[in-house]
Amino acid sequence: MHFRLRFLSVPALLSFAFVGCQTEDNSAQVAAELAKSAPASEPKVVEARREFNPRLLRRFLPARSTISAKEGEPSEAQVELGRMLYHEKRLSKSQELSCNSCHLLDKYGVDAQRTSPGHRGQRGGRNTPTVYHAAANFEQFWDGRAGDVEAQALGPILNPIEMAAPSAEYVEKVLASMPQYVAAFKQAFPREPKPIVFANVGKAIGAFERKLTTRSRWDEYLEGNLAALNEREVEGLKLFTNLGCMVCHTGELLGGSMYEKVGTVEPWPNQQDQGRFSVTQREGDRMMFKVPTLRNVSETAPYFHDGAGENLDQAVRMMGKHQLGLELEATEVEAIVAWLRSLKGELPKEYVASPELPVSTERTPKPDKS
Repeated sequence: MHFRLRFLSVPALLSFAFVGCQTEDNSAQVAAELAKSAPASEPKVVEARREFNPRLLRRFLPARSTISAKEGEPSEAQVELGRMLYHEKRLSKSQELSCNSCHLLDKYGVDAQRTSPGHRGQRGGRNTPTVYHAAANFEQFWDGRAGDVEAQALGPILNPIEMAAPSAEYVEKVLASMPQYVAAFKQAFPREPKPIVFANVGKAIGAFERKLTTRSRWDEYLEGNLAALNEREVEGLKLFTNLGCMVCHTGELLGGSMYEKVGTVEPWPNQQDQGRFSVTQREGDRMMFKVPTLRNVSETAPYFHDGAGENLDQAVRMMGKHQLGLELEATEVEAIVAWLRSLKGELPKEYVASPELPVSTERTPKPDKS
């Protein structure tokens, strides 16, 4: 289902938000705390932009530490292999690029560029999304062309603009040339007669990525610690929920659970990329993109599929204008940004530290920068 906010009033959005709530209601406690922090001079019934019903918090969920696959949690051997492969530049044609080249783990899973440089400096047409919490997305890539992180991990390796490996067989040959990888694949996939296959590269990288999660003050707030957010941040939360932002940015990721048209109310300036239409060829999918997660959003600029939002203030204003049809006031933008910054989590520094990689042998293919 896709929502068109121009056809919905704020009260209608609020009533819609109550549908499907299943978690335990702690609204009385939250309301009491919020009432204490509200200015005494304000009336109890105010305009919709500033009202706040704490039951809306039930639309969100704290972050998981591990995002399990359908078949369960990955083995430690798979995670360790995935960690190496995530940093392995020899999977690329030039042997200069790895997953970490664009999704820098010490930079919240992005590279801070509008589009990322790939093989021979070529650039794709879309901004690199964060890899943190990515495993919880309902589908992968901006256009949803991969169903999970295991499938997504394989795409850039063979993409001629990105890592540009010539073929799946080439990747397998590179890995099989190094005894340490041969042993690591056997340990990670002990029941398979031929462990080093391209599909297992994706499975291992996906296993590693399923533990790329962060915890923030926002999670503490959702779990009942109302002191985790200050008054200004709570005001931003009120605006975020009451203006309708939470209709799309909801759940554990505050996004990542649906597609939405970019430019719902006012057309998006850049119409070159038609989004999911390129995958489905359905007219209704023009300008439809996966709603991105807002976790760690203060650290992942530039924003949107085309990198058009240079900073968080601009991104909030653009969303207000193009998705809601609103020219947000400076104080409103400031409050929303304050709350968005509370979504910044702590990086798992030990988990994401660069591993020691296997040494090349005489059989390992040489770099090809052509």
